[in-house]
Amino acid sequence: MTLRRWQKLQTRLGLAPGQRSLRRHLMLWLLIPQLVLWLAAAYVTYHLAARYANRAIDRSLYQSSRALAQQVKPIGNGLFIDFPKAAQSVLETDPDDRVYYMVSTPPGQFILGNDKLPPPPAIPNLELDRPYFYDGMVNDVPVRVAALYLAYGEDEAPQRMLVQLAKSRTTREELAQQILIDTALPLSGLIVLMSFIVWAGIRTGLAPLTRLRDLVEDRAPNDLAPIELESAPSEVRALAKALNALLAEVHESVSTQRRFISNAAHQLRTPLAGLKSQAELALSEATDPALKARLQRVQESAARAAHLVTQLLTLARAEPESAAVQARTRFDIRKLVRDLTAEQVPRALHVGVDLGYDDSQPESLEILGNGLLIREALLNLIDNAVRYAGRGAAVTVRTRRDDRHAVVEIEDDGPGLPADPHIHERVFERFVRATHEGSGCGLGLAIVKEIVERHAGTVHLSPVRPHGLRATVRLPLVAGTAVAP
Repeated sequence: MTLRRWQKLQTRLGLAPGQRSLRRHLMLWLLIPQLVLWLAAAYVTYHLAARYANRAIDRSLYQSSRALAQQVKPIGNGLFIDFPKAAQSVLETDPDDRVYYMVSTPPGQFILGNDKLPPPPAIPNLELDRPYFYDGMVNDVPVRVAALYLAYGEDEAPQRMLVQLAKSRTTREELAQQILIDTALPLSGLIVLMSFIVWAGIRTGLAPLTRLRDLVEDRAPNDLAPIELESAPSEVRALAKALNALLAEVHESVSTQRRFISNAAHQLRTPLAGLKSQAELALSEATDPALKARLQRVQESAARAAHLVTQLLTLARAEPESAAVQARTRFDIRKLVRDLTAEQVPRALHVGVDLGYDDSQPESLEILGNGLLIREALLNLIDNAVRYAGRGAAVTVRTRRDDRHAVVEIEDDGPGLPADPHIHERVFERFVRATHEGSGCGLGLAIVKEIVERHAGTVHLSPVRPHGLRATVRLPLVAGTAVAP
């Protein structure tokens, strides 16, 4: 087999590099030897069956040749043949098991039977009254022949007589095939049963790998907790330990980066606040228009930098490690949303936006979580709606119950986002902005997504017809929360 053909065979069987399946690889290496052993067993069984069938036929031929020899009786120097025609007819015309016979004396000189039987091969050290067996052909029919040499005549003039009896090998082949079938069928059943056992054993043996895969696939991208797989075989535990070591290193690296961002943000807050205050003072005292324009840009840059630092600190608090150690309490998110909306009304009025809360479903919606983080997430959504809806727009905040979830919707009738659905997903990534208007830093929606997911909830954006945008937050209710009548 050429290298190219071997590579094609590997590809068809799924054993080529990049396509190799461990389950399929084990199945092939366990089932192919079984198939080879089955073929070898069938070959050996057939030849053993033919061997024992030959023994049975040879014994029958020997007894028949002795009986035939007894019908030829020596009388002096001659022979008396006592072989009735009826017996000859029965012996020669059996349609299922044709029998041929021949008596010759001296050997090779036909006197009785069929003159077409093949002569026996040369026999060194010939023994009288001992049967010799060999295969031959009669009229293109394969036969098994028994040859028996007998002595007769006077002691002074001894003579030899050859009695040959042949039987078609069809009976032997049928017997061998029947034995093979009777042996191969149960053996095939055992092979099939063994294949199922092997398949079940491979599936059970690889189950820890499947569990390990599920544990890794079901994790959130930022979940770096160790993998628990203590009941697995030692090889899989070694793989899990290696993955845990890698996760620990990644966790340490990410934690170091987050601590740096948090510390840097803390250190930057004070000087940025001072810079913003000084810029405001200088702007109030400046009289030169060009200087006032420059100071205005400095103030805007300082405000944007302070906003960015505040967002970074909020994002650091929303990370899994920080959120895990923060206390969670049971509170009514409807009341939180209503109070938060009321707080933002003056700012909305200042920029010309009509902000209101829809209280058409006055129902208690209790959730379990960190109130400060949830407040920060909702504040970011309301702030975005007020900031980007535009002067003259209306922003409506509402809460409702949806089965076992509390739903918060912030809807505006502003320009909204482009129709491309990919943008609705990408704006939740860090430092991604859908518009260049305003002074945002691209972290608000990322913070919202991080906080909501930490509370086992979801958040998504959807367009409003004819124009506008709706942000929907779904958070699980506390078990046992009553449904309003």
